[in-house]
Amino acid sequence: MTLAHPQAASADIALLLEGTFPYVSGGVSSWLNQIIRAYPEYRFAIVFLGSRRSDYGAFKYALPPNVVHFEEHFLYEPPHGLHEQPAARAGHPEAAALVERLLQALGEGAQSPRAMALFQEVALELMPGGSLQLGDFLYGQRAWDILCQVYREHCADPSFVDFFWTVRIMFQPLWLLARVAHQLLPVRAVHCASTGYAGFLGGLLAQARGVPLILSEHGIYTKERKIDLFKSEWIRDNRNVFQRDPSELSYFRQMWIQFFEWLGRYCYAHADPILALYETNRLRQVQDGAAPERTGNIPNGISLERFAPLRAQRPAEVPPVLCLIGRVVPIKDIKTFIRAMRRVVNQRPDAQGWIAGPEDEDPAYAQECHNLVRSLGLQEHVHFLGFRKVEELMPQIGLIVLSSISEALPLVLLEGYAAGVPAVSTDVGSCRQLVEGLDAEDQALGASGAVVPIAAPQQLADAALQLLADPATWQAASAAAIARVERYYTDRLMFARYRRVYEEALARAPKGLPWPA
Repeated sequence: MTLAHPQAASADIALLLEGTFPYVSGGVSSWLNQIIRAYPEYRFAIVFLGSRRSDYGAFKYALPPNVVHFEEHFLYEPPHGLHEQPAARAGHPEAAALVERLLQALGEGAQSPRAMALFQEVALELMPGGSLQLGDFLYGQRAWDILCQVYREHCADPSFVDFFWTVRIMFQPLWLLARVAHQLLPVRAVHCASTGYAGFLGGLLAQARGVPLILSEHGIYTKERKIDLFKSEWIRDNRNVFQRDPSELSYFRQMWIQFFEWLGRYCYAHADPILALYETNRLRQVQDGAAPERTGNIPNGISLERFAPLRAQRPAEVPPVLCLIGRVVPIKDIKTFIRAMRRVVNQRPDAQGWIAGPEDEDPAYAQECHNLVRSLGLQEHVHFLGFRKVEELMPQIGLIVLSSISEALPLVLLEGYAAGVPAVSTDVGSCRQLVEGLDAEDQALGASGAVVPIAAPQQLADAALQLLADPATWQAASAAAIARVERYYTDRLMFARYRRVYEEALARAPKGLPWPA
């Protein structure tokens, strides 16, 4: 039996979450669980946005008691209210003229103030009662004319059918989000954990209702979507060998990238503050259109009380166990870890490689990883553990290994540090900062492991072997890890910073709405 989701008439803060908590474990979801539970005095409403209902199973997290409202919406389900046989319609002439002006302005470039002003005007017209309705987009003559015009003038791909369906799939969720924004219960502030579709919803709520919008980006959504889109096999390129420039992205990939870039800019235009986990990402936000004066950094933090006691459970000698804790998906580059283990085992036959994380997100990739283990003859040395509690793992391992091709500020490194476990990490996100230190004071604590290039299994293996071979080096790295996390990355520091963010946002909330006593 499906449990009923909590419902409320109002809330303090709406969390807008795209494909994360409470359906997906680890990473951003773990952070969100921390944040909600840290402020029992605030009443949270969660708006979960997913792809299709069938893509998600049961909750991976129990909703905390202060989540008073939960609703979920799936962007690629059949359109609401449009199941009947469609009829042709003329469409709204003023709306069509507005869209045409926006398309012309977009040609001025991503920095165009006119384009952003028109984008915001179009966004409001998507709302129920606006001049741009979903039925007109799907079945209107003027929408069809504009679509044909854009195809003739700009599309470098010969397939009009693929262009037509790409545009539909891309834009149709915006009307769902406009309806969600229109119907959402009264809230005093909105907090997005990403840009993208969730960020569009947040921007629309800020624009239409005047509620403060907080944006926290762990990774940069547009950058991560670019990585996904570069690798996506479902995006067609119908050009033949004579039409195609090998160095040029297909038109449809460019469309998707530009679409998410504009959703990000729209969210940045309305969010204050715009928070990153570390300085490199803050600068990327500014590069992508965020106003510098509204940006800032709040790094992740973890519970020392939860992990510090694990140090006493460690054996006297360093276990020759390398552990990768994370989802078995391409962005974590599990294959590089497996290949590195072949070199490690060649020199340390007693070494073990553990992969602790769920395999259900990308079963095909997970199968490829299992096949690679067999092909390299590592069945006795590399083990897939599935989802495991990190407290169970930390006393048994010698090194945390992170082989990802993209990260932000990974909690797993901080959890390892608090338990006294050094790390070997690829040079992604804030990982060099976490291993070597941010400034002179931080760097004086020493290196808490090693940093290696992306997709370099030999260097990853050699760095791990060096740490495992020298107990004095390992102990120094462990001491640096403990000192760094205790000084800079505790949950108490993070919670204090976010408390100020929430207090300042709630102080700017519109007055006169029906808040609870």
